[in-house]
Amino acid sequence: MAVQQVKTVVGGLVLRVTDTKESDKILTVLTAELGKISVIARGARQKNSRLAAASQLFAWSEMTLYKRGEWYYLSAADPMELFAGLQTDLVRLSLAAYLSELTEFVAGEDTPAPELLRLLLNGLYALSALKKPPTAVKPAFTFRLLALAGFEPMVDGCAVCGAETAEQPMLDVVQGVVRCRKCGHSGQDVPLSEAALAALRHILQGSDKKLYAFSLPEDDLKLLDRAAEAFAAAQLERNFRTLGYYKAVLI
Repeated sequence: MAVQQVKTVVGGLVLRVTDTKESDKILTVLTAELGKISVIARGARQKNSRLAAASQLFAWSEMTLYKRGEWYYLSAADPMELFAGLQTDLVRLSLAAYLSELTEFVAGEDTPAPELLRLLLNGLYALSALKKPPTAVKPAFTFRLLALAGFEPMVDGCAVCGAETAEQPMLDVVQGVVRCRKCGHSGQDVPLSEAALAALRHILQGSDKKLYAFSLPEDDLKLLDRAAEAFAAAQLERNFRTLGYYKAVLI
């Protein structure tokens, strides 16, 4: 007697695509209910495959899955958003790849991830449809993602003297605290301006809907971005290939 396959319907966002065999794809997919999962899309590389659209990078689809052993298999899919605005802008596309790689790294296997999924979907939408500046999306997304992953820096005031408004603020990227410049250096500090620190507080403490609702002069934005990169590198202890590609595109 044949065992009936139990099917599960979830919203899934494709974080990474790997070709396998002659016509299949292995998809790394982020879902709210199941977290990060690996999905085999059989025949997705074939011409006119009904799974082709949903098997693209950044595709957000309603996926019908069944599980066999350790693997999920894609039975059917209804694409809901393909973020087409990314495909015509190499800077936005390369940044989207970096945001996806960051998210894939911090997401747990088979661990529900509704907040991570919402953050990444909003980030991709901000780049693709809202046309938010990549220079603002990158640090805001990075700091918010790290906070969700348990690496939120303490930015309410100077960790040494307690001043609410740190003078010439510095972010210690290893300890995850802010200090006044006059209160000493750890050798792991990156400079912030008062405006950049205010933006960082907005990013960490504001609502999801207003995450990208800030503006900074170019110099302050550069300080915030450098701090985000340094903080991610220190906390996650990893170099990300897509970050190098994004920077190369900017040259």
